[in-house]
Amino acid sequence: MKLPSSPWMQTCTSSDIRKCALIIATLTSFLPPFMASSINIALPAIGAEFSMDAILLGWIATSYLLSAAVFMVPFGKIADIYGMKKVFFIGLFIFTASSLIAFFAPTSTILIGSRILQGIGSAMIFGTGTAILVSVFPLQERGKILGINAASVYLGLSLGPFLGGLLTEYFGWRSLFLINVPLGLIPLALGMWKLKGEWAGAREDRFDLTGSAIYSLMLVAVMFGFSLLPAWQGAALVLVGVATFFLFIRWESGVACPVLDVRLFKNNRVYAYSNLAALISYSATFAITFLLSLYLQYIKGLAPDQAGLIMLAQPAMMAIFSPFTGRLSDRMEPRLVATAGMALTFVAVLAFVFLSAETSLIFIVACLITLGLGLALFTSPNTNAIMSSVEPRCYGVGSATLGTMRLVGQVASMSFVMMVFSLYLGKVEITPQYYPLFLSSVKVAFAVFSALCILGIFASLARGKLRKGEHG
Repeated sequence: MKLPSSPWMQTCTSSDIRKCALIIATLTSFLPPFMASSINIALPAIGAEFSMDAILLGWIATSYLLSAAVFMVPFGKIADIYGMKKVFFIGLFIFTASSLIAFFAPTSTILIGSRILQGIGSAMIFGTGTAILVSVFPLQERGKILGINAASVYLGLSLGPFLGGLLTEYFGWRSLFLINVPLGLIPLALGMWKLKGEWAGAREDRFDLTGSAIYSLMLVAVMFGFSLLPAWQGAALVLVGVATFFLFIRWESGVACPVLDVRLFKNNRVYAYSNLAALISYSATFAITFLLSLYLQYIKGLAPDQAGLIMLAQPAMMAIFSPFTGRLSDRMEPRLVATAGMALTFVAVLAFVFLSAETSLIFIVACLITLGLGLALFTSPNTNAIMSSVEPRCYGVGSATLGTMRLVGQVASMSFVMMVFSLYLGKVEITPQYYPLFLSSVKVAFAVFSALCILGIFASLARGKLRKGEHG
């Protein structure tokens, strides 16, 4: 079995290093999604302790996503220049340390601050983890390995609501952060001990500090602006972000070593449309867990552990089927598999539009199972298409760009929900008198998300064929 003949991979030819990289990437791919899904279950308990309104409560999730999105691409480029392993393990340390800070957080401000640090650490992990796997495994195994890695992500999403509900119910919401500490230290120690070699495909490049600053300003303005809509301050920030976007494109087009090579989007159809499809997918689906967590606990009156058990259905399907769909994308066009997945996702999201106080739990579980299968069919093949469409020297940026699409989509999803809450509820705690308005806002959100899924189907189809073997 021969690895891609990249000069910086001379030290990574042994099967032991491959296995070690897969184990570490799998363990660390579990952590952030476990945190993200478990924290959604704990939001009512956190809100009760700190007397947080619905909009501020949304910032527990959004602050993490925003900081991760801002730093993902710059750290991906830094990893390409200075070494993926180095950036990966620094990020893992930051994520673990910030989890400990969150455990002791005495105020909502410090809790949100620790979530920002978690986002920075997560950006360093996810901006390099996929790139390391693609670097050490050959092209013909790429879909299978990315499928295994995706299964770990979905296992974190699967166990998050269930274990998060149990931990919140019996040990309090702070235990969710404490459990991340040993889970972070184990792969950190294993990697420092066993993972040999380094991967840096663009050592000759210089880091584009100006481009990174413009990029960060653009994302902060757009995503923070979305969270403030429909207020005029939100609209103004979005306009600033759009203007900064054009400035960023102009700067990156003229600089010798761009932090994000915009020519990849212009000249690589598969790369451009696969990233667009990922952005739409996460925008349409991420806030579903947040909305259903609140719906099941407020409208259905379930305890956190009961709500978590119901929500286990979706990510469990994703964890089971992702390795198979990844392997399937090694044998047939990823475009076809991913598009079928997006179509199935549309069906599931559209069904949630009809939620009411009387909706049966069986119906909800059936929708979640369908959604999980759809996302499993979409995500691994889409990731395979993106990483197989770029040259090895761009693996770090390719991985980071995909991560950014995920995070920007997640922030857009949450920001839209917060905007809908602002329009329907305002800055109030969700109490029984506001349940009808809350339910109306949930249905509006699902209607918009189902429309986004239709756009995702067209974006997935438009990517064209991936001719494997041209890169890597």
